[in-house]
Amino acid sequence: MLQLLAVLLTLAALWLPVSFLLAGLLDRAGRGRLALAGDLGAVDLFIPKIWAAQLLTKLSKLYVLADPGTSVNTDYEGEIRQGGDTVHIGSLSDPTVSDYVKNVTAISPQTLSTTDQVLVIDQSKYFAFEVDDVDRAQVQNAGALLTTAAQRAAERMREIADAYLGTIMTANAGTVLPPAAITTPDEAYRALVRLALALNRKDVPAEGRWVAIGPDFQALLQLDPRFNDASRAGSTETLRNGIVGRVLGMDVKVSTALPVGTAPAAGAVSGFIIAGHRMATTWAEQINKVEAYRPQDSFSDAVKGLHLYGAKVIRPEALAVQDIDVTV
Repeated sequence: MLQLLAVLLTLAALWLPVSFLLAGLLDRAGRGRLALAGDLGAVDLFIPKIWAAQLLTKLSKLYVLADPGTSVNTDYEGEIRQGGDTVHIGSLSDPTVSDYVKNVTAISPQTLSTTDQVLVIDQSKYFAFEVDDVDRAQVQNAGALLTTAAQRAAERMREIADAYLGTIMTANAGTVLPPAAITTPDEAYRALVRLALALNRKDVPAEGRWVAIGPDFQALLQLDPRFNDASRAGSTETLRNGIVGRVLGMDVKVSTALPVGTAPAAGAVSGFIIAGHRMATTWAEQINKVEAYRPQDSFSDAVKGLHLYGAKVIRPEALAVQDIDVTV
């Protein structure tokens, strides 16, 4: 009996430090990770709704074509639950205005017809990134790593969404001007004059107009004093969301996500320019699902999310586009 007791005490003495070691490899949730005192990873502190809201806020500050403040409207956004969701948009025909003669005209109300347009949430993009525990341990502010990664994810999502909207707008614009080639600041300015004229001919409201141009077109336009003169531009407000100025009553936005035009001449850059009003295109988006987790095959904190969105040109007359070859 004494020999058995001695063996049990020896085993207990050996097991005690091992048990502490194993306990150190398990965090509060029982996951296999090294949980140091006071060390909380992204999984422990993660709140999906806050992350989703922060990503959408970041996106709204980055968007150019998808900017709901100037370029598009979100009148029919509603609640997006999954890819393939649809939003039905009913529009009425315009009423007829007729002459009225006192005591003669018999008024007969016109029956207005309705047209159903469908906004489909047909774009589903995901992001997923991780930060290794070793990297977290070697930086002073470990939380900044995930924040930086989330910002980069937002920047990339912005590029993709803006490119998608550029394609939608160009394909459904009510006015498509003939392709042109420009080489001087004056020609760049005149191209904007023609786009503004196209909107005027369609009675597009003057307030809230914008035009999106590429960097090469901007380089030419900046050499024209009519664009650079702040008093003529009509606004000295803080610029945002890609806006670089105002000209001809339009906010001028610069984007690298505009659709590429036809094959340009040697040395030229071909791309579309889009002029419009936010009433032309409706846009809906949501960071639908955001999850934090511990990957099975690594020691790291990871975050993944699903970005759902869709767009519909509902007032094509409020968009005018032109394919322009630019030589700087």
